[in-house]
Amino acid sequence: MNGSSAAVGVGPAARTPGRRRSALLLSGSLGMGHDVMAEACATSLTQRGFAARTGDSLRMLGGRNGARGEKVFRGMLAVPGLYDAVHFSQMRTGGPLARLIERTSSRYVVPALREELISQPTDLVISIFATGAAATSRVKPEFPGLVTAVFSTDCCVHRLWVHENTDLYLVTSQTAARYVRRFAPNALVSVVPTPVREPFYDPPTQEEARASLGIPADAPCVLLMSGSWGLGPLVESAAALAGAGIYVLAVAGRNEQLAAKLTALSERQHKVVPFGFTDRIPTLMAASDLVVTSSGDTCSEARVIGRDLLLLDVVPGHGRDNLQKELERGHAEVTNTDPVSLTRSALACLDRVKPPSSRVAVGPQAWEQAFGAALAQIGFGAHW
Repeated sequence: MNGSSAAVGVGPAARTPGRRRSALLLSGSLGMGHDVMAEACATSLTQRGFAARTGDSLRMLGGRNGARGEKVFRGMLAVPGLYDAVHFSQMRTGGPLARLIERTSSRYVVPALREELISQPTDLVISIFATGAAATSRVKPEFPGLVTAVFSTDCCVHRLWVHENTDLYLVTSQTAARYVRRFAPNALVSVVPTPVREPFYDPPTQEEARASLGIPADAPCVLLMSGSWGLGPLVESAAALAGAGIYVLAVAGRNEQLAAKLTALSERQHKVVPFGFTDRIPTLMAASDLVVTSSGDTCSEARVIGRDLLLLDVVPGHGRDNLQKELERGHAEVTNTDPVSLTRSALACLDRVKPPSSRVAVGPQAWEQAFGAALAQIGFGAHW
């Protein structure tokens, strides 16, 4: 299902003398994970001479449709078992509902994407959100020479990610590569490390981080977070952990209601240190002995800093797939989300591990090398 390579790098946009090559990253505003990966790709592309810009696939739905899409997704997460049912029975298999979702979203996104590509000549589109991948596949034949790629960090890449006219798939595990080939047996797939933002490679020491936060040097301390939406019973978990004598750096992300509740809790339990949306995550990880979080990009960041993980099973569907991937990568345990079970698991982890754990993540150069090699396969080598 990957597109023909005959036109790679030779379209009208590519031939324009003196024009800087251009890339469009199609992200999606569900949480922050897609945006973080788009930022990593944009940074790497800029270093390679591209003019890189990022678009939001959900916003391309137009008007109320983008907000409605997020509302529907949040609604499914709120009903126990519903998103699991949709993910495992439809999206992973490419069932009728998945195909309907794809057709409906593309009806709105394709015209917006077409207009974007007409107004700004583009050599490369990398879709980091499944909605963008579907629309790009449909619009690509109208733009000779346009090269298209898909980048998914999911362990089990579901059907909505895989489309005709895709020149390259970037994934972060061999399992994911095989899920791509489930739907596109001849696809060109490159396995790359999960990119991690630069500040995580140069964190403060634990002593420095704790001094900046007012955490005693010899006290047990965990970082508690669950994505930018703050999924799961974080308030109850923070209260239980603090009640067991653990300092809790509790991050609400963009969830303002959760942030207010954590702040109120901290006034009663002073071992809880609340944060809303913050760019201090490298410092918070460095201060902690253990990172308690859901499966996602945070896991790779924690491994770079050298912190073990206790994973909350709170993200259904693809989150359950990804949780298994993180457990297989090591230095991670999983816990139930009721406060008693979580606290028991956290105390056991704190007894077993003393930071820093051996780092199982690779350095930034590994991402750059793998990303560069992948681009070279589709005609964008160093001297393109």
